[in-house]
Amino acid sequence: MEMLDILIIGAGPIGLNCALEAQKNNLSHIIIEKGTIVNSLYNYPLYMRFFSTAEKLEIDEIPFISTAPKPGRQEALEYYQGIARQKSLNINLYEKVLSVSKNDGIFEIKTTKANYQAKNVVIATGFYDIPNLMNIPGEDLPKVKHYYTEPYPYAKQKIVVVGSSNSAVDAALETYRKGADVTMIVRHAEISKSVKYWVKPDIENRIAEGSIKAHFNAEMIEIKENSVVFKDANGAIHEIDNDFVLAMTGYLPDFDFLKNSGIELNGDCLNPFYHPETMETNISNLYLAGVVCGGKDTHLWFIENSRIHANMIINSILSRFSS
Repeated sequence: MEMLDILIIGAGPIGLNCALEAQKNNLSHIIIEKGTIVNSLYNYPLYMRFFSTAEKLEIDEIPFISTAPKPGRQEALEYYQGIARQKSLNINLYEKVLSVSKNDGIFEIKTTKANYQAKNVVIATGFYDIPNLMNIPGEDLPKVKHYYTEPYPYAKQKIVVVGSSNSAVDAALETYRKGADVTMIVRHAEISKSVKYWVKPDIENRIAEGSIKAHFNAEMIEIKENSVVFKDANGAIHEIDNDFVLAMTGYLPDFDFLKNSGIELNGDCLNPFYHPETMETNISNLYLAGVVCGGKDTHLWFIENSRIHANMIINSILSRFSS
């Protein structure tokens, strides 16, 4: 079995960036990815646009050319997958990592297809895998969707959108404009302040004019075959007709995988432990990179502010090779 210098879990933008840094420094490496290259971006809504401008999404100083001020999903897929092809990165796709363990200073990694050994492991798995469930009756009904891709299936349907962040607002606006009867159920008193600044006035105006109904300080209680039940700001219970529920309640890292790998999780947000200067966890030679570092606080890290993780990690590894 080949002994790798680095095994990287996750072929998102930051995982790719780690591989590029390893490649430049002649470190043997492989990326293991359970889906396709930049799998999370592939599963984003079809017409999503990034909050960031193109240059802030660049990795390895490779120019990201975009015809729009804010690049969209398809442009990002072309950019990142194009880099993987151009640089001939060593990537195994549709292979899920099952466990990471360390014995006598060497990591043993088991996947759905093979076993690997590596001196260092980088976990760059993001947070888009596990929906943040509401844990209410009926959430497992087929009409409940935790991932939204496009508005066309919801034309002329009664839609409930749960949430008030970018994903919820995009889903509400797009389905409304394709003929859906849209009701938003929002836990907070207003639309999230983090919503893209060019979209926020649009949703607020649609709510103000009544085109999209919204209940603030409200909470979903139950989902039924043909209706939903929610509690309003005054505690009153309401039941309304419903065909589909788009539960845009956010997503979480795979905390069980992190914990089973030996990583300490701290506080209510289950923040994984790592050294801020090296990204090394409490397990020596096991590193974190990208948005997975934020635990439940998934708004802490983005592509643009976690690109530096790759260089920090590779520098840490090289310093040990040279010592």
